[in-house]
Amino acid sequence: ADTLIGDEVYNHNDEELGDIKEIMLDMRNGQVAYAVLSFGGFLGLGEKLFAVPWSALVLDTMNKRFMLDVEKERLDGAPGFDKDHWPNMANLEWAADIHAYYGRAMYSA
Repeated sequence: ADTLIGDEVYNHNDEELGDIKEIMLDMRNGQVAYAVLSFGGFLGLGEKLFAVPWSALVLDTMNKRFMLDVEKERLDGAPGFDKDHWPNMANLEWAADIHAYYGRAMYSA
C-alpha cells in the first residue's frame, strides 16, 4: 500500500483530481475498501479528503496513475471530510451512501 500513497488520480477528461493519501482496509475481510483522495488546498491547507470506493478506481499503468470516472465538479460536491474529522468508515449506512455516490455496489463483507 505504501507504494500507492501519493499516486495521482485523474478523470477521463485528463483532469487531475488529486492524489491518494491513504488506503483503508476492511478489517472484517482484509479487502481494500477505500482510497482516501485529497483534493484542493495548497500544501495540505484547505484540502478536502474523500473516501472513494476502491472499485471506482482503475489503474492506468501507462501513465502510472489512477483513473476515477467522475467529473471534477462532482468530486468537489462529494461527501468529504478534513484531516482532523474522519468519518466512521465501519458505519454501513455511511458506506452505502459513499458507494451510491460513486455508482458502485457495496462489496460483500
